[in-house]
Amino acid sequence: MTSLDLRGAADRAELRLDARALAELDEVERTAAILTWRARMLNEHVSARVFTALARQLERAGLHSGRPARVAAMVAEEWRHADRCAAVVEVLGGAAVVELPALPPVPEHEDADALEAVLRNVISVSCLSETVAVALIDAERRSAGPPALQRLLSEILADEVGHARFGWRLVEDLAPSLSPTLRERLGDYLVIALDELASHELAHLPARPSPSVAAEALGVCDGHAARRLFFATVNEVIVPGLQASGLPALSAWRAAQESGAWAGSAA
Repeated sequence: MTSLDLRGAADRAELRLDARALAELDEVERTAAILTWRARMLNEHVSARVFTALARQLERAGLHSGRPARVAAMVAEEWRHADRCAAVVEVLGGAAVVELPALPPVPEHEDADALEAVLRNVISVSCLSETVAVALIDAERRSAGPPALQRLLSEILADEVGHARFGWRLVEDLAPSLSPTLRERLGDYLVIALDELASHELAHLPARPSPSVAAEALGVCDGHAARRLFFATVNEVIVPGLQASGLPALSAWRAAQESGAWAGSAA
């Protein structure tokens, strides 16, 4: 199996954490923090792969005006995020190496034309996943203890804000020209996308508190608080934003909540 090997990241980032912050962790907490940041390292790698495919889809749909180039820059930003997360793994005493799981191809949406296909992916990636990431990373930044970790999270957050805004601006720009039929089809897709978003996020946000204040200061989140923030982001940001562009997001979210296997574990 192929591995993602980012050893040496702490030196590349010139990242050092206060020894006192590390000393406050017991071995269980340190292990939890290492696993958290190693998972983030992998997630950022996967995001880079997704944006690479998205750039090609934008070209195919004829959506130029610098958009494919902007997405290509976002790929580089995600790679840098993976390296920064690897740096945290190393300063916590872990190895910045992880086996890559078998990854499904980025959806091509062969049942749709090129414009609808890319809109589906932009909505799923930027308007949904990246918007949730902005909310969660901002909360982590606020609770981070060491100043070096706050700066690292601020750097990642600034990029993720840009990734989310890219999708929101594209949807806003194209919304006036979307036909009623396409809006309806995108609404049908939103049921699937929102269901998948909730399933993914809740699987990675276990309903348990952080093991300690010291662990939370180094990135091990309070799962209960993170879940509340996830639902608030969907209800107060994502759904209203898509509704404002003429997409039936509210009915799609209600349908996802009624049909999703995760619905009973929302709290």
